[in-house]
Amino acid sequence: MTIIHTPFGRAFEDFVEGDVIKHWPGRTITEADDLFFSLMALNQHPLHIDSHFASQTNFGENLVNGTLVFSIAVGMTVNDISGAAIAMLEYENVKHLKPTFRGDTLYASTKILSKRESSSKNDRGIVRVETVITNQREEDVMSYQRKLLISKADYLQRPYTHKRITH
Repeated sequence: MTIIHTPFGRAFEDFVEGDVIKHWPGRTITEADDLFFSLMALNQHPLHIDSHFASQTNFGENLVNGTLVFSIAVGMTVNDISGAAIAMLEYENVKHLKPTFRGDTLYASTKILSKRESSSKNDRGIVRVETVITNQREEDVMSYQRKLLISKADYLQRPYTHKRITH
């Protein structure tokens, strides 16, 4: 029998400048997702919580709370990008490119923009990435960049590796 462990996150060496990582699966945003998130975050804008009001706007329907889209977008990338990170250092250039509506399905892809070794500690490095979120119509709805502090492979603390174990 072979036991295969799938690692959570990547080591610094696993990031290659210019690579694009397609994250899977997508995530469909429901009315409940939008309402709960908006009310939990105290965002009571009627575009998110009042269907009658939203139906009379240029959009004709409720818009999904943009910070919910951002939260889901970040979450979709954790396994591939930040699952083994020491720290999230910075988010920047968050752009809402098109509206997201209830029932839309979001997909994410991340490009590795740059990486450099830490100047103060030799067990880690800084990786800069850009994530683009698209919907089921292949429209870009959001993009953002971030910097992460990532352990080098020899220092990475995670329970599983790419190793194949055969019994």
